[in-house]
Amino acid sequence: MTAPDPQIDTVASPPAAAPEFHVFSENGASVKLAYRQRPAVTGGSPGPGLVWLGGFKSDMRSSKAERLEMWAAAEGRAMLRFDYSGHGESDGAFEKGTIGQWMRQSLAMVRALTTGPQILVGSSMGGWIALLVARELDRLGEANRLAGLVLIAPAVDFTEALIWERLPDDVRRRIKTDGYWLRPSPYANEGYPITHALIEDGRQHLLLGTEIRTHAPVHILQGMQDPDVPWQHAMKLVEHLAHDPCTITMIRDGNHRLSREEDLQRLLQAVDHIA
Repeated sequence: MTAPDPQIDTVASPPAAAPEFHVFSENGASVKLAYRQRPAVTGGSPGPGLVWLGGFKSDMRSSKAERLEMWAAAEGRAMLRFDYSGHGESDGAFEKGTIGQWMRQSLAMVRALTTGPQILVGSSMGGWIALLVARELDRLGEANRLAGLVLIAPAVDFTEALIWERLPDDVRRRIKTDGYWLRPSPYANEGYPITHALIEDGRQHLLLGTEIRTHAPVHILQGMQDPDVPWQHAMKLVEHLAHDPCTITMIRDGNHRLSREEDLQRLLQAVDHIA
């Protein structure tokens, strides 16, 4: 069984300024979400800002996020990146998080901390969250906040299609009875907790099987050697984006991470094309 690996999108980065924090409150509980924000530079390139949405157990200091930050600085564009609760420098326990919770946090950050149209750049799980945020913005009558989406190996519906459906019966029983299962990973000796709450909540946010609308152009970058999010999964997503402009770039020798220099250049080109 393979699934989007939490750590494969995180690499060591140079020291950075301490993050700021935004308080997100829900159901009487509050959590401080760490973020770093670059304002648009007067006289810089006009046009939309960028919002980075990281992967499962990744953070805002991944190699792709850092490269986007450099590009935004050179272009004079605004950029927002942040950590979901239980990720990176944000408060909260990772094992208590769910797709819905992380989506609502992302929506709140976009609405509170950005102005004007934005390009959502979502990696792995962040691709799913980007599509959910787009749906919520449309529901709120704020679809004009989006200039486009760039999705990197988008792990849409991964809790169901890429985890639950691939698990043997004994592991499914363990998740139901114990409330979690530690998924083995070469990136963490203790493994990663896949909780019953994560699976159940994920089922409330499934997108495949119904029409997906973004009301903005979408560009997907997908490695064909990706064992975690197969390229066929990306093609299934394209089929559901029939009413919005959608481009997919298949990278024949690309893996899930897509963090090689040539991959980063493709990412910047995709963002620049929409911007």
